Amino acid sequence: MKKKKTTFQKITMVIIWLMIISTIGSLVLTALSGLGLLTFG
Repeated sequence: MKKKKTTFQKITMVIIWLMIISTIGSLVLTALSGLGLLTFG
């Protein structure tokens, strides 16, 4: 049985995914800069 997702549920899922992706992205950037592969400025 498939339930229709409400707009609120869709928005919540998008926010959760954005948070996960941004968290992973910042961790990767931190790891790269820590290894000296990435320089800012």
